[in-house]
Amino acid sequence: MCGIAGAVQFRSDPHVDPEALRRMCAAIVHRGPDDDGIYVHGRVGLGMRRLSIIDLATGHQPISNEDGTVWIVFNGEIYNHLAVREQLLARGHRYTTNSDTETIVHAYEEYGRDCVHHLRGMFAFAIWDTRLRRLFIARDRLGIKPLYYRITPENFLFGSEVKAILAYPGTHPEFHRAGLPEYLAFGYLSAEETFYAGINKLMPGHTLELDEDGTLQIQSYWDLPQDQRDEDKSESYYVHSYRELLEGAVGSHLMSDVPLGVFLSGGIDSSVVAALMTKIRRAPVETFSVGYEEETYSELSYARLVARHLNSVHHEVRLGRQEFFDLLPKLIWHEDEPIVWPSSVALYCVARLARERVKVVLTGEGSDETLAGYSRYAFTLKNIALNRVYKNMLPGAIRRGIQRLIATSPWMHATVRRKLSHTFLAHDVDSWSSFYFDNFFSAFNQNDQDNLLSDDLAREFSDGAAYKNVLEYWEYSSGELVHRLLYTDIKTYLVELLMKQDNMSMAASIESRVPFLDHVLVEFASRIPQRHLIKGLAGKQILKKGVEDLLPHSILYRPKLGFPTPWSSWLAGPQLDIIQNMLLEPRSLDRGLFKREAVERLFNEHRAHYRDHYDRIWRLLNLELWHRVCLEGEPHELADVRESISAAPAYLG
Repeated sequence: MCGIAGAVQFRSDPHVDPEALRRMCAAIVHRGPDDDGIYVHGRVGLGMRRLSIIDLATGHQPISNEDGTVWIVFNGEIYNHLAVREQLLARGHRYTTNSDTETIVHAYEEYGRDCVHHLRGMFAFAIWDTRLRRLFIARDRLGIKPLYYRITPENFLFGSEVKAILAYPGTHPEFHRAGLPEYLAFGYLSAEETFYAGINKLMPGHTLELDEDGTLQIQSYWDLPQDQRDEDKSESYYVHSYRELLEGAVGSHLMSDVPLGVFLSGGIDSSVVAALMTKIRRAPVETFSVGYEEETYSELSYARLVARHLNSVHHEVRLGRQEFFDLLPKLIWHEDEPIVWPSSVALYCVARLARERVKVVLTGEGSDETLAGYSRYAFTLKNIALNRVYKNMLPGAIRRGIQRLIATSPWMHATVRRKLSHTFLAHDVDSWSSFYFDNFFSAFNQNDQDNLLSDDLAREFSDGAAYKNVLEYWEYSSGELVHRLLYTDIKTYLVELLMKQDNMSMAASIESRVPFLDHVLVEFASRIPQRHLIKGLAGKQILKKGVEDLLPHSILYRPKLGFPTPWSSWLAGPQLDIIQNMLLEPRSLDRGLFKREAVERLFNEHRAHYRDHYDRIWRLLNLELWHRVCLEGEPHELADVRESISAAPAYLG
């Protein structure tokens, strides 16, 4: 596990300054505190920071082939590298290390750009081919490891985090305003663009080739299979096959020369990983859990139940309101983006705890998005079925009146309004943007944004700008409804979730691995028919039945909580005043993004319990903090930010 960075100069300077490369690597030292290295050859420079996991003695990067004509920097793990190594040795390649990094070098020598098809794992790597004078970059199929880049007439820059690119001399951050509608809706940008003008991300399952003259070519090498379901196969076939593949994936992910552990939430996914890890290693594992001081939101009791069942060496940490707000600026700096979900803070805290004992953790990420685990999938199926009956019973005028009543009735409590707003009563099922994305994802829908955005800014955006990128994936998808939903989420929501997982663990200098996202396992899951995935309102049926020998029924079949955060309750009292004051400061309003009266109305409605705006307040707060920390360079470390957000001022009415 590493952080990588690099530069290719085109016109202004025929040489890469080694010191500039070191500055890029220093910006991501948290990703690799154990070692560093650079390779500079004329117009090209590669750099890395290393967290030593495999081949501790000789795995130093950059690494080259036998004659020094191919050089690589690599972030990730190749779980099948020993098998690929044997094949390459048989073809005459000579190794000088035991690292998986060198296997990529020789695979590139042997197969060229097709080397990615031979790799099973998580990766983002950059190869400089001195013979072809070409830079080759690849990112793993699901987007487990990140890769950002920037190209101008002067140079091409890349890095594991945006901050590495911004550390290069002459590079300055600028807000990519065109992404604001999608951010307000989803909290993230799902296409190549980032929050920074001119800086893009290489999408999952893509490669990038750059010639020395600046010619850039990006290609897709993998996509999730669609319409390949075996409808005649029995449920037992899928149960047994998935279990076998999952156990193999967990076993491969235990590859390490340093201690490993498990992030244990107490939910089914992380519990399954911990149970399989215990079974394979035939020894107790180290498990790490995080909860909140508010017991209502804490799943620590479930995690303890699993830990006792597995006889694991268990560790816990609790996160309180004060520390939560103290950490926000720091973690926004680590993500280089506004934080989408409050759970990112808890994830960092449990990673920090784990770093005291291990260097590598396995997690349960990816199961919900590949096996229909979120309640929104089953709920959408039920919503559609009920809507058919509803439409036949009532004329359109009455249905529209009920929609208006839910949206505007002054007599309806915010909690009731929120629950009804997730049903067919409040949405137009003929509009997928409204029926699914507004329902389960959007903080600010199109109407909300029309009311919030300043008049000047609103004119910059076309109608539907918030949903354009995600709808492209939805419209491209095919097959049964659940498979279309899963495909769209894997291409958008999951990518952001994995960025959070990577950056929050790397902020604590720890490697996280996601066996549920072994691409062979994911491809198999995509072929499971809808009727075997969801029963009633519960998903992940194949997984639950496949591991009944490993875990108690009370864990496998308990209701999914989804790791809730007490964010809504934390907004009560003086904290709400602090956030409102920040968002209404001249400094904030002068950005020209939002109407003052719209922001004031949002807080007034929230205080009056007319509407529950906790997700909208979270979205605006994080965007403002991101502007201050990432664009304007405001300090992000705890000691420097307490006065700006956490220390409660006198009440302002």
